[in-house]
Amino acid sequence: MIEVIDLCKVYSMGKVSVDALQGVTLSIKKGEFVGIMGASGSGKSTLLHMIGLLDKPTSGKILIGGEDISTLSDHKKTLFRLKRLGYVFQDYALMPELTVEENVYLTSMVRGTSENEYLSQTKEILTRIGLAERSDALQSELSGGQQQRVSIARAVVNRPEILFADEPCANLDTVSSQNILDLFRKINHELHQTIVMVSHEEWHMEYFDRVIILRDGRVISDGPPVIRDHCIIRSPE
Repeated sequence: MIEVIDLCKVYSMGKVSVDALQGVTLSIKKGEFVGIMGASGSGKSTLLHMIGLLDKPTSGKILIGGEDISTLSDHKKTLFRLKRLGYVFQDYALMPELTVEENVYLTSMVRGTSENEYLSQTKEILTRIGLAERSDALQSELSGGQQQRVSIARAVVNRPEILFADEPCANLDTVSSQNILDLFRKINHELHQTIVMVSHEEWHMEYFDRVIILRDGRVISDGPPVIRDHCIIRSPE
């Protein structure tokens, strides 16, 4: 489903150039729940933003479903994101003046989905994630964990090909983080949703099918997490 070939990203900061990604090559299959991990500054969020069409690589190729998305015009990239991808960020990115229900179906409206269809889809996903009874609530009336659940519902309501999550638990306590990760796993299993998630917490590895570890913009490990006596350790490098 996702093919990344020799991907490089160089940021220019005045007279200084920073190599955020250095020749990253990897593939992700449909239905996988993949974690991208590494220390701060390793390039994990940069990689997610490249694959998710939120930033442009300096060189290399990104193919989704066999299509070279790096060659698309800005307009076509916008349409690709809207119709085929879903995003969850650490800051929730909800509209505070809208209800839970309205936040969830907002992107469906933009896509031109009929009212009957997007209302039905919204009700279904809110029921699935356990927030049907809070559909009329505003953002200010929700806990951090509930707000992140709403952002997840908004991201998956249109059944995107890929769900990208960038540190979705960064602003949550441990219990809320576990609830969110349980929800991701449920969505992955029940909807066969492909999920690519950035994380820096090693205990999150328990939820991933595969873990891709970056260091200084390079892939140093790619494989299943190794679990021993309920402890998560890195895959062999």
